[in-house]
Amino acid sequence: MRLKKESLIIYSLLLGAILVPVNSTMIAVALSSISTYYEQSISNITWVVTIYLIVMAVTQPIAGKLGDIYGHRNMYLVGVMLFLIGSIGCAFAPNLAFLITFRSIQAAGGAILTPNSIALIRATVSPEKLSKTMGYFGFGAGIGAALGPFIGSILIQSFDWHSIFLVNIPFLFLTLVTGVLLIPKIKHTRLQASVDIIGSLYLTIGIATLILCTKSQVLNEYLVYGILALIVIPLFFKHIRKVKNPIIVLSLFKNSAFTNANLSIMLSNFVMYAILLIMPLFMEQQLALSHTQSGIILSVFSLCMSISGLLGAKLHPIKGAKKMIRFSFLCLTLSGIMLITLNSYPSLPLLIITLVAGGISSGIGMTSMQMASLTSVDQNLSGSASGIFSTFRYFGSIISSTLIGILSGFQALFIVLMGAGILGFLLSQRIKTKSTSPSSGHSA
Repeated sequence: MRLKKESLIIYSLLLGAILVPVNSTMIAVALSSISTYYEQSISNITWVVTIYLIVMAVTQPIAGKLGDIYGHRNMYLVGVMLFLIGSIGCAFAPNLAFLITFRSIQAAGGAILTPNSIALIRATVSPEKLSKTMGYFGFGAGIGAALGPFIGSILIQSFDWHSIFLVNIPFLFLTLVTGVLLIPKIKHTRLQASVDIIGSLYLTIGIATLILCTKSQVLNEYLVYGILALIVIPLFFKHIRKVKNPIIVLSLFKNSAFTNANLSIMLSNFVMYAILLIMPLFMEQQLALSHTQSGIILSVFSLCMSISGLLGAKLHPIKGAKKMIRFSFLCLTLSGIMLITLNSYPSLPLLIITLVAGGISSGIGMTSMQMASLTSVDQNLSGSASGIFSTFRYFGSIISSTLIGILSGFQALFIVLMGAGILGFLLSQRIKTKSTSPSSGHSA
């Protein structure tokens, strides 16, 4: 009976968590329809994407900390509720301003539920099943992000763009009900701290200005956002060194396993997004493939990433985090070399082999990176650790989209991807994990 309830809790948490990456990519196919509906330019409509990215990146470390203080179950349910409210608001938004507002509420909900769902898994899942369960979450996140555009296109063709938000409602309602009924109110010693409001504001402005700086196309915007970032970020670090309970605990980064696990996921996500963003263009220009053909072939990458993510979760308890992450970056380096070769000698067989290697490199070490980060901190800091990990993951995608806009030509980007693999391999050499004994209780 206990095993059955544990499985139902996992399914409930997984359902909530998978909707976040689906909604982050599903919107891409709806931008043109939304532009026509509101009679707005595409540049204005892209704020629907940008605001989601900013709020997700900014909110996750704060949300994880709030979970450590007020309870991960409470914050998870708040996240689901906000995601539900945001989805309903987006579906019925009368104008673009309302759509952007509710999209930010949706992103805040997703950012709150993501790190707290990971912390709840650590609290409720037995230690021997933890890595396997993390693998399911990695699989769900990967396949959700990959299938988002496909699901969105089906919904828009069958109905209209409003349906990409309406489809969330029954799933979120089910997630909310099952979360209330199934997730136990487990007692533990909560983190005795108040919310660092000033630090949160500095962090929010700092990350937001960095992201906006990467998205800017006008010199004046670069200057304004760049100067703000240069002022606010040093103030943030000065502030968190002085306060007793900062929004981000810098001492966590003294742990090499924690630091290198977070840097590893940033590099891994950087490569994954670069491949997803640039390869369709490469296939169309270098191999003269149609948009449809490119999409089908790119699904090889997503499929390999998802399957290898599940395999990595099963191998993690046997091989350990260091070996799995090291193997992941070896595959990544190999795929980088193959991409460079592919650019000089484009062929369909080499392309498919390269995408298989890239997919394996992006999936096989994901669970080990998450576990290395999570198990290197005390359990009462699980939310903070998960929030930081998720933010580093988003930093990878932000850096990826920025570099693609800066670098000219495929070759330069492929060399950078190979360099990311080599750097990740060097980082993996410094990961020495030790299991923290999972206590029986966690946040209410």
